[in-house]
Amino acid sequence: MRREAVIDAQIRQGRLPDRRGVADAARADVAVLGTGGVDEARHRLAAEVLGFGPLESLVADDSVTDVLVNGDASVWVDRGDGVVDAGLRLEGVDAARRLAVRLAGLAGRRLDESQPWVDGLLPGGVRLHAILPPLVDDGAHVSLRIPRVRADGLAALRRVGMVDAHTEEVLRALVRARQSFVVSGGTGCGKTTLLAAMLAEVSRAERLVLVEDVRELVVVHPHVVRLQGRGANVEGQGAVGLVDLVRQALRMRPDRLVVGEVRGAEVREMLAALNTGHEGGAGTIHANAATDVPVRFEALGALAGMPREAVRAQLASAVRVVVHVERVPGRRRAASVSVLSTRSGGEPAAELALDCRTGRTGPGWDSLSKLLGLEHGQLTGAPAC
Repeated sequence: MRREAVIDAQIRQGRLPDRRGVADAARADVAVLGTGGVDEARHRLAAEVLGFGPLESLVADDSVTDVLVNGDASVWVDRGDGVVDAGLRLEGVDAARRLAVRLAGLAGRRLDESQPWVDGLLPGGVRLHAILPPLVDDGAHVSLRIPRVRADGLAALRRVGMVDAHTEEVLRALVRARQSFVVSGGTGCGKTTLLAAMLAEVSRAERLVLVEDVRELVVVHPHVVRLQGRGANVEGQGAVGLVDLVRQALRMRPDRLVVGEVRGAEVREMLAALNTGHEGGAGTIHANAATDVPVRFEALGALAGMPREAVRAQLASAVRVVVHVERVPGRRRAASVSVLSTRSGGEPAAELALDCRTGRTGPGWDSLSKLLGLEHGQLTGAPAC
């Protein structure tokens, strides 16, 4: 067809495909397709060249949070109740590879034999991960994480049922009190969404410096500085990791230092920063329960060459609160708020302060209410243990 020839000609001329180029290509077949056919062809061509191709309708579905393409070209989706077959297959493993490479290009990343995996951010805030054989079986595997909640504050999360009014009150007080915290949970539980919503509650007079391996946090705030990691070039040089970025962030006069996901040696710099006057810092960490968070910090500290005793000593004063999130059928929700305390022998522990699922307070509630300055330790309308 003439429209494919037009696209090829644009590329040979050094023009990257764009909306205008796609429209020109679609009009090239007006004699065959007619006006209505040209409009349809333009939308289809835009999806194939600029969008998600055969996955476009799934990404546009408001109920879908994850789209997964396996090496056999099968497509799976998650609508909140677990991964199910989407009833769609790509046209073979070659089509899956072409899609993966093109999406990587849209994210400004390279994907080929010399760099066989990619993490990136696509237009609209869609998180991309793709990996090529022989690191995986059959063909390319593509994973798309689609943000569905605009994290413009905790009220937005209450409207979608992620927090209730009691939890919203406590989390807002946590931000206001400038206490450092981490959001914990498993993969896909909504850690980033909750963290972004809490950061949107930060005073407009404060400067937020966000450090991420791949940009994922979308924070509605007037003064946000974003630092993002970078992979190595073709020669294997030029990589910039979170350790370097955290060090740079500390020189940028942050009112609040935020590490999007603490998962490696950068934990050393983060703990050091939060122990040197950087109040109100935050981040996310993978953990199956709030009680697992201290052990996770110890494990990450080991990656940074920190002795267990050093991690424990710094953690006790660096992170004060753990907000845990979980995934239940149909939605993600805040599960608990805990206070990090130190047991005899110096062992850190997460002590339950509020069970967000029942509204009941726990043994750590008095400590939390003092940290947050809640009047008389009362939570409006919440039942006590």
